[in-house]
Formats: sequence, C-alpha cells, structure tokens
Amino acid sequence: MKLTKRLHSCVQLEKDGRTLVIDPGAFSEPDAGLGADALLVTHEHPDHFDEGRLRAALDANPAAGLWTLRSVAERLAPAYPGRVHTVGHGDTFTAAGFEVQVHGELHAVIHPDIPRVTNVGYLVDGSLFHPGDALTVPGVPVETLMVPVHAPWNKVSEVIDYLREVKPRRALDIHDAYLADIARPIYDFALDKLGGTDHGRLTAGDSAEL
Repeated sequence: MKLTKRLHSCVQLEKDGRTLVIDPGAFSEPDAGLGADALLVTHEHPDHFDEGRLRAALDANPAAGLWTLRSVAERLAPAYPGRVHTVGHGDTFTAAGFEVQVHGELHAVIHPDIPRVTNVGYLVDGSLFHPGDALTVPGVPVETLMVPVHAPWNKVSEVIDYLREVKPRRALDIHDAYLADIARPIYDFALDKLGGTDHGRLTAGDSAEL
C-alpha cells in the first residue's frame, strides 16, 4: 500500500490500482479528493470535511463512494443516491478493495463549553489507523498510526501518551497545518525521544510504501 501525505489531515492510499482518500477538508489541496475511488471522512469540522471537494471527487468518478458519519452523509446522500454510506463505531466495510474498520465515537474535548461532535477513526487493511480529531485507541495492533500532532484540543504530552498506548510500529504526523515550521523540531524531538516508536513526518506530496 502506498501512502501519500496531503495537506493537514488528508492522506491518500493506493493499492492494486485503486485510490482511497481520507479527510479532504478545507485545509487540504483543492484537488485532494480527485481521482479517488473511495472517500472517508472522520467528522464534520471544515478542516476535515469540505462539501465542495467531496462533490468534485464524486462528480469526477461516478463509481466513487463516500463512507462517513451521519452528520456528513446527510449533506451529500440526496445528490448521490446509493453512493454515500453512513458508518459508526464497530462497523466494517470494503471500499474500493480496502478493508476498513471503524473505531471511535466522539471528537476530543476542545473546551467543556463547546459541544462534542461525532468523530470516527478508520483502520485500513488492518494496518493504518487515521483517528480524525480524537486520540482513539483502537484496541488492535496498528502498523502505521497517523498521529494528530498539533490541534486546539491536544498538547504534546497527550500525543506522547497516545503513541505509548497504541504502540504502533511507526507514527506519521497529520493535523499539522496549525504548526509553524519553526516549531516542528520541538515536536519532532519530543515524539522521537518519548513516544516509544518510530516517529516521522512527510511533507505534503511525499509518499511512503507501507
């Protein structure tokens, strides 16, 4: 499986000539979802869910499908009958040849006064886990963890503890649009030294074979 990092929390996976894209939101490239055979969205916040990008991807490939939680599915299902699928914690499905398990239910707490929205994470082919905006522990072995490195709802100590709890073979950064380049070495040092796993990051557009 080939992983290509896109901007912020968007990742592209390719296998056997098929492409799956997770979270082509407003902080990702305008064309982040184009060419996808399957699209997954973790939750409704605009940096993960951009309706225009999803519509463009679904229009460009009439065979493409979208798997997501109810709040997003309800926005798009009427225009794409039979192509938008609602999923939740505990579900399993096959999307464009990728086997996907759904883990998690709620977005991390931003502030007690801000209501929590639904958030799901996706374990793809029993190997790569994208948690969206939560530090969800899937409770199964994870080869590659896409780790939300910096967000309004987390701090670096929580990210370190998350790596220690999940114990992936490797961790790669996502949710990094908020983090200035000048500060990246601080986070790299902390996660490399204390996370207990092989931690790295890809520049948007760079790829890795998993």
